[in-house]
Amino acid sequence: MGSDLSKKGFTLIEVIVTLTILGFILLIIFGAFRLGLSAWERGESTREEFQTARAVSQLISRQLKSAVPYKIKTKKAEGDYLAFEGKAQSLKLVSALPVKAKRSEGFVYAVYEFKEEEKGKGKLILYEERVLNKDFFEEPPKEDSGVTLLEGISEFQFEYLRGEDAEKSQSEEWVEEWNAKEEKALPKSMRISIALEDKNGKGKKSSINLLASVPANQYEDIKATAAAAIRRFGRGRIPK
Repeated sequence: MGSDLSKKGFTLIEVIVTLTILGFILLIIFGAFRLGLSAWERGESTREEFQTARAVSQLISRQLKSAVPYKIKTKKAEGDYLAFEGKAQSLKLVSALPVKAKRSEGFVYAVYEFKEEEKGKGKLILYEERVLNKDFFEEPPKEDSGVTLLEGISEFQFEYLRGEDAEKSQSEEWVEEWNAKEEKALPKSMRISIALEDKNGKGKKSSINLLASVPANQYEDIKATAAAAIRRFGRGRIPK
């Protein structure tokens, strides 16, 4: 009779082995689930960061397109000059469109500056204030007016398009610096290249490239053409 009971039930060893195998299976399933959830969260985080960067970049692009040829009047020998100074990792300009304010209240003086931080990353800071002081362009921006637009930037660069000039035998080209005192005009277009480092430390990068044309670049040409027409046809006559 005891022999019959042993044949119908499970031994303690069989139960332990079964539970051990079941535990391994559950551990593998749980690990795969956690891995998939972690990958999904990283993907969502990266997507949100990229969308935020795109939105900020579009605001920057709109402000650059609204750049105005604001002239600084000076008594120095160099004469009046345009309030615009562009470098590879910084930019100073006057624009009709603010980024920080909800609505326009006149021209704003904007300074973009890329600052490097630890581990090869950096951030883009915007300093913005209304054009009220006549010496605003020569003064450093106020630190308390700075706002961080983007963080986790591994690569950043401004570029400026110099238009073709037949008189100077100069072809159209992109340059890394723009000195309006020498150029006597705004650049034809501006290009921004941004590479964002993956915050999860996976070494992946998201690249953003923006191209902003500057319609005000033609302002000086229009003024020169109008002045020439007035000299040629007289102030009281309209050329046909």
